[in-house]
Amino acid sequence: MTTFRPRPAQALPAIESATPPDIRLVVTDMDGTLLDGDGRIPDGLWPLLAELDRRGVVFCPASGRQYATLLRQFQRAAPGMVFIAENGTYVVRDGQEISSDLLDRDVVGQVVRTVEGLPAEGVDAGLVVCGKRSAYVARTDPAFLAEVSIYYAQLETVEDLTAVDDDIIKLAVHDSGRAEDGTAPALKKFGATHQVVLSGEHWIDIMSPTANKGAAVRGLQRRLGITPDQTVVFGDYLNDLEMLDAASWSFAMANAHPDIERRARYRAPANTDNGVVATLTALLRLP
Repeated sequence: MTTFRPRPAQALPAIESATPPDIRLVVTDMDGTLLDGDGRIPDGLWPLLAELDRRGVVFCPASGRQYATLLRQFQRAAPGMVFIAENGTYVVRDGQEISSDLLDRDVVGQVVRTVEGLPAEGVDAGLVVCGKRSAYVARTDPAFLAEVSIYYAQLETVEDLTAVDDDIIKLAVHDSGRAEDGTAPALKKFGATHQVVLSGEHWIDIMSPTANKGAAVRGLQRRLGITPDQTVVFGDYLNDLEMLDAASWSFAMANAHPDIERRARYRAPANTDNGVVATLTALLRLP
């Protein structure tokens, strides 16, 4: 297999082989990875997506974000793309569900009660119940809704989060402080039976014990007949760990969490330096 010479994380690696690798699937995290410092898709991605499509390469955003949010962000190039939404619990292509991994109602109720009790302990936290059709919140203060609306384009306010009539695929807790310090200790007990993942400085996700981005990528590979050697993955944070293992071409961004740096095989420039587009352009010999 083609290999890169070791280089600093800020530098693009040099490709030793004269022939570009046979890449068929590109999977990238969004925040801190593909999106720039202002949370926008870099302009250089759009012509790159057209070239990937021409070459028969499937492009797949893999995010903790909602499917509706991802679809809105990529609407100008969405046909044929695969969306791994809600940290791997919901995978969709051209409006058709490829896979999903649901939460049982008992754990939903337990998490709701736990999060609702956090303010009494001095933790400013709010819960988003994530369903296939929409996301749901009971908290309605402007600061919380402004933060949540960044990631959830389809959002409904309800009185009782335990009575939501939808297939529940994820529970997302927003902590206005550092989630690792404030909310994480209270949610640790759920880690014995479910996935409890730090997905950002202020976010923790609770999911089915079998759900993660890596499981979603492997399921997609099986469905499309694509191997790890034909797969490129980019990530920066802890909810990206498992999907790095699903690709021979796994890249940690220069701004990545140290655990991601240790897990990935290669390094890409930071998201603020257009790392995903620059690395793919070099790897695939794109103009």
